[in-house]
Amino acid sequence: MSTSLAQPRIARLTVDQVHAMIKAGIVHEGAPIELIDGVLVHKDRSASGEDPMSIGKEHSLVVSLLGELGVELAEHGCHIRTQNPLQLSPYDEPEPDGAILRGRPRAYTDRLPGAADTGSVIEVSDSSLAYDRKTKLALYARAGIAQYILVNLPGRCIEIHEQPRPDGSYQQVAVRRVGETVPLRLPDGERLPILADRILP
Repeated sequence: MSTSLAQPRIARLTVDQVHAMIKAGIVHEGAPIELIDGVLVHKDRSASGEDPMSIGKEHSLVVSLLGELGVELAEHGCHIRTQNPLQLSPYDEPEPDGAILRGRPRAYTDRLPGAADTGSVIEVSDSSLAYDRKTKLALYARAGIAQYILVNLPGRCIEIHEQPRPDGSYQQVAVRRVGETVPLRLPDGERLPILADRILP
């Protein structure tokens, strides 16, 4: 007769609990972690094969390039935030490498932006590529993020995911390379076309 072993249960943390832990000094504010499905996860920004606690040079470059889009976005009544939290559910507070948000930065002085404020979420991926294609993609799709852009550093391309489904997938996927246009989605549904070259290393 076979017996099955019970799997250990994971006690998931809520966004409010994590904020209380930060306030109490249990979790250091600014630590390279994010809350994904109730679990505190280390943010992997390293280059493939390098120390996972490090930040890859190309990753840093692309995040800086994203910041340079700010002037154009402001002309459309929105802005880009880099490596700051989005509150997507009571158990999810990711910190994407970029998020195109409605309004000006001061609009979020007293609250964190959520899915309804967001036109596009951008992740810059090197050693985290598989995780960003699976776990992060599913999270953003379930939250209803209209456009998820993955800057694929090893592949030297940009993967554009649109039309989110409740099952955690996107119906439409496109790939853009150097010389091709990336239609950034703004919070009001407008598109801001940019050359892929502007956000590829």
